Amino acid sequence: MASNELAGNTLNVYVYIVRSDEPVGTRDVTRGAGLSSTSVAYRHLLKLENLGLIEKNSYGNYLLKQKVNINGYVWVGKNLVPRLMFYSFFFIGAFAAEVSVILLSLVIKSLVVEASFLFLTVMTLAVMILFMFEGLAMHHKINPKHTEQNYKDTEQISSI
Repeated sequence: MASNELAGNTLNVYVYIVRSDEPVGTRDVTRGAGLSSTSVAYRHLLKLENLGLIEKNSYGNYLLKQKVNINGYVWVGKNLVPRLMFYSFFFIGAFAAEVSVILLSLVIKSLVVEASFLFLTVMTLAVMILFMFEGLAMHHKINPKHTEQNYKDTEQISSI
């Protein structure tokens, strides 16, 4: 039920908190999730708290209370990976096997590859590429450009 509420910036904030090894404050979330202001971060933190996914400790910082499944994604440790990436990996394996058969047919003259097999190989390549691009697009939605590391790098450069 709560996973249906997670989308956009709320999902980014939730993923940031899941990946965090320690409780995080509003400013940490603003920087880490690439949000425009602390008030925006606070609004998403309240939403997650009301959903019962995070809780506020006695110091006013937020920590993970419950890790839930997200539609279209799979948790791999602390990383949220689009299911489409797994589908693309399956088709990468199938494509590699098909290319191996084609290469074997070049070495072993008695092994004949029909045109339909070549068509299947091209279709497998197309599906593999589609799943990979769509999976990467989903991955970029939950990994904003402004990460905590980028912020720290910017902070170090500005102090020089």
